[in-house]
Amino acid sequence: MLHVVHHVDYMAPPPTRGTFKFDKYQLVMIVLRESGYPLTEHAPDPMPREWLEAVHDPEYVAQVFAADVPREKERRIGFPVTQRIASRVRHTNGGTYLAALLAKQHGYAANSAAGSHHALHDTGAGYCVFNDLAVASNRLIAEGHARRILIVDCDVHQGDGTASLTAGREDIFTLSLHAEKNFPVRKARSSVDVALPDGTGDAEYVATLKLHLRHVLDEFEPDLVLYQAGVDPHKRDRLGRLSLSDEGLAARDRFVVGEVRRRGLPIASALGGGYGSDQREVATRHARSMLAMARENAGCAEENFTSI
Repeated sequence: MLHVVHHVDYMAPPPTRGTFKFDKYQLVMIVLRESGYPLTEHAPDPMPREWLEAVHDPEYVAQVFAADVPREKERRIGFPVTQRIASRVRHTNGGTYLAALLAKQHGYAANSAAGSHHALHDTGAGYCVFNDLAVASNRLIAEGHARRILIVDCDVHQGDGTASLTAGREDIFTLSLHAEKNFPVRKARSSVDVALPDGTGDAEYVATLKLHLRHVLDEFEPDLVLYQAGVDPHKRDRLGRLSLSDEGLAARDRFVVGEVRRRGLPIASALGGGYGSDQREVATRHARSMLAMARENAGCAEENFTSI
């Protein structure tokens, strides 16, 4: 069973300016529903204002809520923040929080959007308005749902916003595996950064991931994992510089979920990046990613049952 968080507001009408494609979020759900894999959909509540203000600058949060974000910040985000976009990002942030709670019940759960790892304290950036990974982590710890959270970021772009917003915290660890020469030009400092050369393929990527993830899990000892499962390391991605195949992405996702679940830990994924002219093709990559993780979670559950 795949437990996936989704809301109608994830498909906000595209703003009149900007190049970001919002239609992939609806297409992801269409592909999942057509897959035949058992699926349970959960609708999130919008993220409360005070939860966002605990991580982001309250003045910036107010600008987003009022759809009155200064043009220079909108340029950094990549599109204007309308009232519909404001509602959308509140729901996508609430979606990552809900996915984490569902993961504690079912082992794994997915948010069909978010992974907004470029959003900073007082501004959005790189198609990200609020940083759901940092906001959800902060709230989950504050409420006692977790003591130590590991954020694994396998988007092709470094998770600079997440690294910045969680810097100095001993209860949140950030691991970013990204293309060295890709956006952002100025990288932040994650707990562990793994910068990969252009053209890195399946074998090298997965071997590098295995080395670092196992070490971090052993040393940090989290009790909850959030996974930014961007599919933009794919060789056909418009904004990627790596060369993973469909099989390589699936191997990546199976390993992350398998390694976490075999340690008895819950893991929730957020959608992350994926870009191309054919939105159905990109959406299919995202859907396959979630299905690979759901199947791995089911396999781990069977292993645990048979070992009792």
